[in-house]
Amino acid sequence: MIRFTLACDSGHQFESWFPSNAAYDEQSARGLVTCPFCDSARVAKAPMAPAVARTDRGRADAPALQLPVPARSAEAPGPAEAPMPMIAAEPERQLRALLRAVREHVVASAEHVGDRFADEARAIHYGDAEGRAIYGEASPQEARALLDEGIDVMPLPPAPDDRH
Repeated sequence: MIRFTLACDSGHQFESWFPSNAAYDEQSARGLVTCPFCDSARVAKAPMAPAVARTDRGRADAPALQLPVPARSAEAPGPAEAPMPMIAAEPERQLRALLRAVREHVVASAEHVGDRFADEARAIHYGDAEGRAIYGEASPQEARALLDEGIDVMPLPPAPDDRH
């Protein structure tokens, strides 16, 4: 597998994996490689630095890699600095905000029925229960069975800050 950094004609950059360089070329020629932000099929490989494995690891005579240490102010010595969190790209921040808003809207405007979701959805669909917005938990098999019965269901996006 090979990972390419790609860019569309609108300047959006993103990454994608391909089985080989030839697979990328073939998919790109067929218009199958599209920008996830604007859906443009005018995509090209962006300049990338190759991943090169180090060969000096574990060798006693190899010099250690020295990284610069930021200077601390003598007037304001602080506690040991925590590692800087990675800052998400703007499109990712926007997506997280949108997912958070969708989840908050559903939680605020629908009834939580917990693990009874599949049964409640069926009862509403077949007229055995009052029609209302609900959310809850269902296994993948239960969700597929609901869809097979013609009952429209949709997964609720997890809170974007949840660690899975």
